[in-house]
Amino acid sequence: MRLLVVEDDDEMRALLERGLAAEGYRVTAVENGVEALIALGEQAYDLAVVDVMMPGMSGFELSRRIRERDDPMRILLVTARDAVDDRVYGLDAGADDYLTKPFAFAELTARLRALGRRESAGAPRIIEVADVAIDSEARRVAVRGQRVAMSPTEFALLRLLARSAGAVVDRPKILEEVWDGSQHVDPNVVEQYISYLRKKLAAQDAGVAITTVRGRGYRLDTTGS
Repeated sequence: MRLLVVEDDDEMRALLERGLAAEGYRVTAVENGVEALIALGEQAYDLAVVDVMMPGMSGFELSRRIRERDDPMRILLVTARDAVDDRVYGLDAGADDYLTKPFAFAELTARLRALGRRESAGAPRIIEVADVAIDSEARRVAVRGQRVAMSPTEFALLRLLARSAGAVVDRPKILEEVWDGSQHVDPNVVEQYISYLRKKLAAQDAGVAITTVRGRGYRLDTTGS
């Protein structure tokens, strides 16, 4: 499983990275929430260990922003704050579990194993439109059972359109959910990635097509083929 560690303390981050890698996880370790969001834009992860008390963006805020992106990754918050209100706030922000410091490494790994067995709540794991099946857990797209290779961004865009199949998804919503509303992203990048998806879906004769609705946005339609 791919695991993201978000911890601002250098020594703790290094310890977690080494220990969890030794447990068989493919670990990426970053020191703050901004770096975490960048990592999530480049690679899909199954689990995250997130420190709550970080400068700039707290673990609570990072969890909230991850859920706003409809990322089903399981999140374990780690903090010295053990008040009930803090735990409730963290869970309401989108975390799946909460571990207080100091903790035994064995407990951390046990909780991660439990989260790894848990299916994500909320959105359905698999979205099907015509011959296309989108697996949010495995981050895979298949057409009639055959996997179609897609980048993380292509996957996120197709999943967003598929969740609203038959309805228009406007450009601002796409930028917000797929690119996290970044002010540094050229809005034309949406059309570029729409073009990539169209080519891949057409090559597979997937039974769907992405329609441009001028002045409004894009819509995933079935073609009846």
